[in-house]
Amino acid sequence: MIIERNFTARFLSYFQKTMLVLALGVLALSVDPIPTGAQQPPRPQREGDKTAAPQIATTQAEVARGKYIVENVAMCPQCHTPRDDNGKLDRRHPLAGGAEFFQPPRPDPNWPLKTPRIGGILPASDQDMIRLLTTGTWTDGKPLRLPMMPFRMSESDATSVVAYLKSVQQEY
Repeated sequence: MIIERNFTARFLSYFQKTMLVLALGVLALSVDPIPTGAQQPPRPQREGDKTAAPQIATTQAEVARGKYIVENVAMCPQCHTPRDDNGKLDRRHPLAGGAEFFQPPRPDPNWPLKTPRIGGILPASDQDMIRLLTTGTWTDGKPLRLPMMPFRMSESDATSVVAYLKSVQQEY
């Protein structure tokens, strides 16, 4: 029974990764490579800025739930964690961004070359990150470019993910 469960878990992990790669390839083939310009980073927020939103209070349970979603469901580290010379994830710098691991099947001038850092200090406010994870749109109102998946998480899942991402520590 234990051997059967271990085999099933390994098979599902392999199956999920294979399906992700296939889905990215199909999506890349089905999208016309029309250059629409680079994704704009969010405007820096300053103290007293009317668009600056307060941080969302979180609990340890939300952080734990967010970690599970990030690492086991959404598989964020596969793209957002840099890789070492052997192609393995560099666990000293979790979710610190790096070279884009997935490449399109044909040249695409709109394909990003790097993945952004999403662990530690977030690239946008808590509310903007939750909006991204629940609607699939960035702070400029546009959807993110492939290979980023347009997630449609529930607000509670997105809040947990943001709580975990803010808790990630980098080794220096």
